[in-house]
Amino acid sequence: MEAPAPGAAQNAATQDVQNEARRRLDAYTYLSAPERLEHLAIMRVFCGTLLADLAVPDVLAKLRQAGGPAAGLDADTLTARLEQLVKWGNLLRSSHTVKASSISEYQRSRARYQLSKLGERIQRDADGVLAEADAAREVSNELLALVERGLRELAELVTAPGGIEPQDGLERVSTLFVQFAEFADSIRDFYAYLGQVLARYDLDSAEYQGFKELLLDYVEAITEDVAFRAPRISAALGTLWPHVPGLLARLDAHAQGLTGLSPQGDGRLETRVQRSRGREYADWEGLRGWFSDTDGQGSQVDQLRDATLRALQSLLANAKRMLRSATGEMSRRKDLLRLARWFEEAAPQDAHDIAVAAFGLYGARHLGIPPATDEVVPAYTSWWTGPVVEVPVALRERGSRAQRGRTSAVEDHSAQKRRLREAARERAAARAAAADELRSASGRFAEVRLTSAALGLLLELLATALGNAQLRRRAGTDGKGATEFGLDQAHGEDAELGIRLTVRRTAGARCVLHSVDGDLLLDDLELDVGRTSTDVADSDAEVSVS
Repeated sequence: MEAPAPGAAQNAATQDVQNEARRRLDAYTYLSAPERLEHLAIMRVFCGTLLADLAVPDVLAKLRQAGGPAAGLDADTLTARLEQLVKWGNLLRSSHTVKASSISEYQRSRARYQLSKLGERIQRDADGVLAEADAAREVSNELLALVERGLRELAELVTAPGGIEPQDGLERVSTLFVQFAEFADSIRDFYAYLGQVLARYDLDSAEYQGFKELLLDYVEAITEDVAFRAPRISAALGTLWPHVPGLLARLDAHAQGLTGLSPQGDGRLETRVQRSRGREYADWEGLRGWFSDTDGQGSQVDQLRDATLRALQSLLANAKRMLRSATGEMSRRKDLLRLARWFEEAAPQDAHDIAVAAFGLYGARHLGIPPATDEVVPAYTSWWTGPVVEVPVALRERGSRAQRGRTSAVEDHSAQKRRLREAARERAAARAAAADELRSASGRFAEVRLTSAALGLLLELLATALGNAQLRRRAGTDGKGATEFGLDQAHGEDAELGIRLTVRRTAGARCVLHSVDGDLLLDDLELDVGRTSTDVADSDAEVSVS
């Protein structure tokens, strides 16, 4: 037997893909059918159960109990609706043994139906759209901080000697991608709502005021937080990226999940499996592409910034429209249509008079030169009897009022730019020297005197570390039942300088920092100064100073 031609095989595969897509799209038909309200009520009955098959009398009883447009259906009409849903792929016929006491009862109960996976998914999405389509969804902005923290901690554990424990890695990856998916979905829903509002041009003063506060306050807070955390998330992903294939392989070896299903001799069937988020390399590529431009098309962060700018432009357009409305400069369409009708019905001479009265123009040579400021000329004044306006010589002789002569040269700012670049280099060099001074002084802070720049950098890192601290509640020891807060450790770092500060809470510890500006005493704190995680391989271990 001859093998089929490659072109025929490709056409057959394409036809199979198109047939599968058509079959899935048919499952949406019940949402646009004339009886869509009845279909929705029937599907809600099936979605309210799990792994249950229902006969026509069962569905009929639930519909009458719920009320609504499908409560008045009879058994024959309901059977027709159920069979139509089976044809579209939303329901499946169920094999069930029927026990009936009469032939009529057997005829009513022999056909039982259950929900298909595709039908359940479509109905769940349809209910969500009907319930919350027009609502403004809040952006889960706090999840972005959790994503940043989860990526940073995961990068530290994966790059540590011995790697991460598979179960711990599985939990962290699943949590990370659930948080990121929820944040990304809330961003898309909110900006879709924003675009819907921006398309309106009938906002009154109250609506415009509320929308302005929403845009200027809420959207600004979102974009600022995303712009602040996106570089940190990109840096954490850059550290973790070379280890992602190994991490996924280790997680698959630990827990295969449904991927362990394969055709075997014991009767197990081949099953298409949709992996959990974060278990495939494509999920990580999507996460990285959200915060970084990986394909030259721009990241989602860039699109978010562009969408915000377009929203601000639309807000300004609405503001201009409302200002024109307040000054009486609203649309004159109705008046212009009435004027056009007058022109159409008027005689030629009357049309000239109407044009003069409407526009105040008496001749074709209207140069547009304004009269003197102390002369007020009504619009109906004719040029023949109106005051004379002096025409500039340049306009009278050359027909143009443009100035002649050489234009002044563009001012050269190269010296200023050079001074600014030199000042920036000096500031960067001073900060780098301060970072080197802090690293060299580690372990002997009590013996050295820091410069002002070094102390300022240390205080900056200390403030960042305390701001990132995770507080924990613990019972007091004074016997009065009081509660106090403490921290285990906190981190602050500057990736550009390659310096990292770790702060730990230790009772009774005293850390003294001497500098030319004075001495700083830190009670109950220990400071660890070292390099960032990206520079650990090229530097010594961190030195603890107390």
